[in-house]
Amino acid sequence: MLLRSIQKYFNFVKSGLGIWLTLLFITNPALADEIVQVQITQPYIELHSGPAGGFPVIHVAAKKEWITVLKRRTNWFKVETNKGVQGWVKQEALHLTQSSTGEAVKLADGSFESFAQRDFEFGALGGSFEGVPSMTVFADWVATANLIAGISVTQALGNLSENQFFLVRVQHTAFPEWRLSPYVTLGAGKIRTKPRANLVQSGDETRTSDLLAAGLGLRYYIAQNFMLKLEYQHLQALTDRDENEDLEQWKLGFAVFF
Repeated sequence: MLLRSIQKYFNFVKSGLGIWLTLLFITNPALADEIVQVQITQPYIELHSGPAGGFPVIHVAAKKEWITVLKRRTNWFKVETNKGVQGWVKQEALHLTQSSTGEAVKLADGSFESFAQRDFEFGALGGSFEGVPSMTVFADWVATANLIAGISVTQALGNLSENQFFLVRVQHTAFPEWRLSPYVTLGAGKIRTKPRANLVQSGDETRTSDLLAAGLGLRYYIAQNFMLKLEYQHLQALTDRDENEDLEQWKLGFAVFF
């Protein structure tokens, strides 16, 4: 029994790692480079010989000239002019250009300032639900700096039963300007509890109940588009029995934002 529980735990961890890696490849600019052309809208842009301010300026591209963005390294971009001259420009320099549609180029710099301007969060968290391994995935919409609304789905597999539940949640962050910030959550949803096959014969049946949840958490901005979340939830299943069922969940995981 202990061995089976350990195997389940590692399966959950492996699933969560797969989700996290997928999110990494979607959001990391170094892994999602595209070759694009932009037009300079300011008097000039300086091209450096390498991706840092210490490298000398080797060329100056003039206003209305088109440059091709080849690749990115941190906040520096390798570009090529129409004359074939290649060099590196700072991210701020690309903000002095426009796209082929005439829109000003604006790039997220992966800093805490861009984190404060995010619109959506997606993530996966592993943990413990009533003493058994659990995995939660969530999607959130950042309504204001303090208020977030979202939905989460959790699955927990135990030796006696399988639990699946979803929550529609509201999250309030008191200090959004802090890199490490506490938050509180409130939510409501449904929980489905399915007993193992060997228990069905004893009279237990699959049941679905309304679910209420309240939680406390810590959010830590790591770097680029990533953050770490630690959360505790107290849940109450509104059953048909004489007493409602109190439940607990701890979870830890990564999230990405856009």
